Amino acid sequence: MRLPLPRTLLVGLVSVLAAGAATGCTVAGNASAGGGSGEIVVGYQSKTINTVTAGTLLRTLGFFEKRLRELDGKHSVVWRDYDTGAPITAQMLAGKIDIGSMGDYPLLINGSRAQAQGGDAETQWVSVTGYNLRGSLNSVVVAPGSKARTLRDLKGETVSASVGSAGHGTFVQAARKYGLDPAKDVKVENQQPTVGASALQSGSAAAFAQFVAWPGLLVNKGQAKLLYDGGDLNVPTFHGVVVRKRYAEEKPEILQAFLRAQIDATNHLHSRPLEAAQSVATTTGLPVETVYLYNGPGGVATFDPTIKKELRDAFVQDVPFLKSIGVIQTPLKVDPFVNDTHIRKAVGAAYDEQVASTANPAAIVGTDAVCGRKVDDPRTAGEVWVQGEPKTRPAADPVCLLKNVRALQGEGKRIRAVYIPDTAAGTRWFADKDVWVEDPSAPAAQRFKPFATDEGARKYVSAHSGAKVVPYAEAVRRA
Repeated sequence: MRLPLPRTLLVGLVSVLAAGAATGCTVAGNASAGGGSGEIVVGYQSKTINTVTAGTLLRTLGFFEKRLRELDGKHSVVWRDYDTGAPITAQMLAGKIDIGSMGDYPLLINGSRAQAQGGDAETQWVSVTGYNLRGSLNSVVVAPGSKARTLRDLKGETVSASVGSAGHGTFVQAARKYGLDPAKDVKVENQQPTVGASALQSGSAAAFAQFVAWPGLLVNKGQAKLLYDGGDLNVPTFHGVVVRKRYAEEKPEILQAFLRAQIDATNHLHSRPLEAAQSVATTTGLPVETVYLYNGPGGVATFDPTIKKELRDAFVQDVPFLKSIGVIQTPLKVDPFVNDTHIRKAVGAAYDEQVASTANPAAIVGTDAVCGRKVDDPRTAGEVWVQGEPKTRPAADPVCLLKNVRALQGEGKRIRAVYIPDTAAGTRWFADKDVWVEDPSAPAAQRFKPFATDEGARKYVSAHSGAKVVPYAEAVRRA
């Protein structure tokens, strides 16, 4: 068993991650949501960084307040921060939160429980914040010294997850594909992310199944390694905005102000990605390198507020699954819950074209200075972030990225972070945390290939004679 971290380091990690949760208990006082006081109560999750355009970044930039001032200047915003979507749902059903943002599974639970309660409690899903069509927003990580190579190796072990979250759902569905019965073959501990992170570090949990940004955070800190990329499940996952139906009907102008402010924040994130990541990092205490992994150009999350057919279809498929594991009792009636009329109005004439596209609006572009090539393929493009430089350096492909790193090291530059898509799944990950494979039979420009998981690398090696796993440092030296 791996030795636990020194108490000072562990306490430091948990205190940073838990900082946002405390504000959920202290902000807002006795504000009455939807009342005549002019206060609008918004529930969000600061650490769930692909909701930032409806939460952390939106709050920091003040775009919602600006839109409200333009409207009539009579309203104020009360922000409530939580670790997960469950307490936001509870507060919405109690009429204490007007607008909230959360993941797809919590959204489904929100709608199901609101429909069951009926009346003024009913809610509607009105926009998307960030999504990943393959499901890579959710992952399973293990301790760095773990011998587990696939989910199958977790049989008989304890897995920490927030039951009912998208991270938990990804684990359950993936485990079944590996022949495991999640109810019998593993012990799932229902824990908040902060508690689960501590459990992984102490060794009381063998794995940690969570949503962004938790897996990337622990891997970035060297306190975990990626065992399973949710992208292997190939099921879309997303986060979105939900509103109390009655509130939307009575105050449509307020909801329009919020959605237009969300669009403002999305545009800001696309046009100033590094600045946006630094803003979120400063506000949340998360490392900026982790934020940028998910929210930067070509990041794990694609930010687009439109409600796409692929996401709605995945949502429909999630209903029987969540019922099967006992998270919801009453199946959600999807049609009355999904309402894209508000975001359609906010986006305007471009909505139909935008909703039909699944291309990431934020792509890595520019010229690879070392390889002398234009960077234009999102499937291979990477970035090198040099300490002290205001912009990242684009790399055309994995081999060019290694060459960039070698050249910068030769110049004595300090590299802050390096990002590259996984060879098979396309998931953007930390290049220095990837498992690299050398394939002598491949063309020189494709000789070294990155994989986010050990399993992915070994699958490639077994299918390509002569291919072998090599350390990252060796790949850099020999690229």
